[in-house]
Amino acid sequence: MLVHPEIDPVALKLGPVAIHWYGLTYLVAFGLFLWLASLRVKQPQFASKGWTRRDVEDLLFYGVLGVVIGGRLGYVLFYKASYYASHFTEIFAVWKGGMSFHGGLIGVITAMAVFALTRKRPVLEVWDLIAPCVPTGLASGRIGNFINGELVGRPAPESLPWAMVFPRVDSVARHPSQIYQFLLEGLLLFVLLWWYASKPRQRGQVSGAFLVGYGICRFVAEYFRQPDDFLGLLQLGLSMGQWLCVPMILAGAVMWAWASRPQVQGAAA
Repeated sequence: MLVHPEIDPVALKLGPVAIHWYGLTYLVAFGLFLWLASLRVKQPQFASKGWTRRDVEDLLFYGVLGVVIGGRLGYVLFYKASYYASHFTEIFAVWKGGMSFHGGLIGVITAMAVFALTRKRPVLEVWDLIAPCVPTGLASGRIGNFINGELVGRPAPESLPWAMVFPRVDSVARHPSQIYQFLLEGLLLFVLLWWYASKPRQRGQVSGAFLVGYGICRFVAEYFRQPDDFLGLLQLGLSMGQWLCVPMILAGAVMWAWASRPQVQGAAA
């Protein structure tokens, strides 16, 4: 069995200021988004519509707001609604932890819609632009989870070569589910989506492919991730994360199918 190295979550201390590894992974995620989105706007289907680096910087600003607000509200509503109903002021205590990817995704989708409306651009065009740039940020976040030894996996056979003990949790051999998610919803999804989006597609196809791709990767990874203690497994033995992936996959499939209709293919991409 492997043993988690128990890395100090604080990467650097500057007097009273502590810089955490997890915060640095967010900076890496934002930097990767800027780089990849800057490459995206140079592609013919976006360059011909006047997209610029300044637009990418504004998208990042909107996206950060969407991630933080949506991620927090998603955690409150999806995971601990009853608790926060009686501890309302703690909703704003983000420093205590508690973020939901699915909530963050809804927040980003909403923020991008606001951006599109204020810039008079098609919403689907904006979503298609950013979709391939998201998985690398997810990969970076999963590395942060691994460094912190959080969101650990379910118990694994001790004979599994990469089974890992997380001493801060217990002495049980577990799946390093953070690495699974890094590989699936991070690297694999990025490679497939970037390849798919490298050629002009109909509006909505890239966004739909992202929703389906992430939903499937996350659904599979959840079989190896330890469910939240305060929730456990829900109906049909599925975790909350898996149940939240179901509408995502369905919505993505509908979006992709709608965008692929013959009457849509005649429209401008």
